[in-house]
Amino acid sequence: MQKRKLNFWQIWNMSFGFLGIQMGFALQNANASRILQIFGADVHELSWFWIIAPLMGLIVQPIIGHYSDKTWGRFGRRKPYFLVGAILASIGLVLMPQADMFIAFLPALWVGAGMLMIMDASFNIAMEPFRALVGDNLRTDQRTSGFSVQTALIGFGAVIGSWLPYTLTNWFGVSNKTVAGVVPENLIWSFIIGAIILIASILVTVLTTKEYSPEELANFETDKEYSDSIKNGDEEEKSSLLDIFEDFKKMPTTMRQLSWVQFFSWFGLFGMWVFATPALAQHIYGLPYTDSSSAMYQDAGDWIGVLFGVYNLVSAFYAFALPYIAKKVGRKKTHAISLVIGGLSMLSIYIMPDKNWLIVSMIGIGIAWASILAMPYAILAGSISPKKMGVYMGIFNFFIVIPQIINALIGGPLVKYAYGNHAIYALVMSGVSFLIAASLVFKVKDVDDVVK
Repeated sequence: MQKRKLNFWQIWNMSFGFLGIQMGFALQNANASRILQIFGADVHELSWFWIIAPLMGLIVQPIIGHYSDKTWGRFGRRKPYFLVGAILASIGLVLMPQADMFIAFLPALWVGAGMLMIMDASFNIAMEPFRALVGDNLRTDQRTSGFSVQTALIGFGAVIGSWLPYTLTNWFGVSNKTVAGVVPENLIWSFIIGAIILIASILVTVLTTKEYSPEELANFETDKEYSDSIKNGDEEEKSSLLDIFEDFKKMPTTMRQLSWVQFFSWFGLFGMWVFATPALAQHIYGLPYTDSSSAMYQDAGDWIGVLFGVYNLVSAFYAFALPYIAKKVGRKKTHAISLVIGGLSMLSIYIMPDKNWLIVSMIGIGIAWASILAMPYAILAGSISPKKMGVYMGIFNFFIVIPQIINALIGGPLVKYAYGNHAIYALVMSGVSFLIAASLVFKVKDVDDVVK
């Protein structure tokens, strides 16, 4: 038996929940540093607060992947996880910018950091099963398209989330003014709207997507021993959470090779997300690094959201081109070229004369972002047995979160002591990191690439 071939709209609906997840991520990525600074964090401390996010991914995704592989219930295999994750993430989105409500009980900074932790843990609960769902439901010849559609939806969701604060202020007159310790209204309403859209988009996937039953998956599986174990219902008895460590040791060669590409890709991304607002406020707007509450700083923060929206919009459209480019030149070369473009674009931020020229830099970063979200997973899926799709997608997340944790630990001290509180050099380092990742792509073995 073969899996059924899905049409475009079936693939679209299957991944539609990612629009809401990435909208929440975009609101977090573009605004969390600004919110934490409003609550009292210094620039060099930002990466330490952001360490919460990758730590949650390191802990949560492999566990969720393991258990979603073993879940067979009336509500499906993957769907219960990303529905619960969406509900919890929505709570964090609503409460993070309003952490000052709890000031009588705890410092707003720590409440805000706690909400950041809840949000990111919940995003991870929702995200990994979505990755595995594509591997579950799509045939080999549709996986590149499936992950590309997923990337496009990620891009569209991130555009909405990134542009929302700027749009609310400039189109609808919602204030972006603030006083010490208070988050502006445009951010509060943006996070509330993001929470609503997150729940709605997840429900589209839950209500429109059918998952294969255990019996169907067993018939697709070429490993007879595993197929029989599913049919007999004894697979769950033979497994435990500790198997994650054994799976880690036995990861496919392709996955090990991709781990280094992922390391340098996500090291660079994390540096951009954490330090973009203070870096550009200093380097482009000429503000002192201690300024986090002036009107100009809030304008800079809103413009960062616009720029992040640009790179996500570019990624959404470039994602549709990825399957065709990959078919012509191969997935590895496609990914390497995209990372080179992104790295050079990140480096160009340093020489741009004003804020409008930064849009050019974001176009190149968007090309790299689209490829980072699609190509490694398309390459990886072909090297993983369907019986381990969930857990290996979760373990693969190690190579996303570990570089972020390392950057979180060293990024702040580098900005303070090595860069003299000039956060722009953190973005320069991100550009260099992208270029290193590009060079490592050619060491990866892609077992089912159309172009060898």
